Amino acid sequence: MTDQILKAVAYDGQVRVFVLDFTKTVDEAHRRHDTWHTSTAALGRTLIATSLLGSNLKGEDRISVEVLGEGPAGRIVTDGDSVGNVRGYIQNPHVALELNGKGKLDVAGAVGLPGTLTVRKYITGADEPFSGQVPLISGELAEDFTYYMAISEQTPSSIGLSVLVNPDESVAAAGGFMIQVMPGATEETIDNLEARINSIGRFSDLLDQKKPLEELLDILVGENNSKILDKHEVAFYCPCSKERFAKSLKMIGNDEINAMIEEDHGAELVCHYCNEHYQFTEDELKALVVEG
Repeated sequence: MTDQILKAVAYDGQVRVFVLDFTKTVDEAHRRHDTWHTSTAALGRTLIATSLLGSNLKGEDRISVEVLGEGPAGRIVTDGDSVGNVRGYIQNPHVALELNGKGKLDVAGAVGLPGTLTVRKYITGADEPFSGQVPLISGELAEDFTYYMAISEQTPSSIGLSVLVNPDESVAAAGGFMIQVMPGATEETIDNLEARINSIGRFSDLLDQKKPLEELLDILVGENNSKILDKHEVAFYCPCSKERFAKSLKMIGNDEINAMIEEDHGAELVCHYCNEHYQFTEDELKALVVEG
């Protein structure tokens, strides 16, 4: 079954809810980058958050996220569109820390504090991207993205991000939710939501039980208390191609291309986001020089 995101409103429009099953997407990121379990969780949580935040965008708008702490994971960079499709990478994919004191994957230890969370939104028609940056407050990432929403976007939210990794390093379950409180929401609604969220435990455990998104929505906000607005498929998607890399090669100039021909008799270019490798033969490089 493909990954899906569900959008809804609840409590008579007082809150907006996004629920995401991202198991296959996070597993593909793990396979593409050969991540070890703690890196898988850190990259996976960032991809989930990017999809949730990107789903607030419209049309051709895009979002990019950077998590940069002082832990062994290094820099985490993700990119997403308004549909919820994402791509991304982690600087150090081979991080496998001991479980934390709660018996969970130590994402905070991998990310490390102090650090920053930076979100850039590329809005169609805008001259400059909207950019917001906040300090990391926990390194667990769900709290950090919740803090970002409150500080940079002035939108009180609750964000849950979960990644469950199998003993063989594959992803058993991954997904999350984002609940945004709309202006005019009552204290009773907010208190009710907080109680529900605090009682659900690990969201990945619910996903691992193969519960449909509609049932997860009911767990979050209560049965018969929401209206589904949209539900569609999402995936790991990178638009890179050999043609795009050929254009990039042409931009570096003939001198650099000639050096590749003379020294290496070819070139290999790698996309950071998806780890796809593109080979250019000596003849292909010569053609780029001629065309240039």
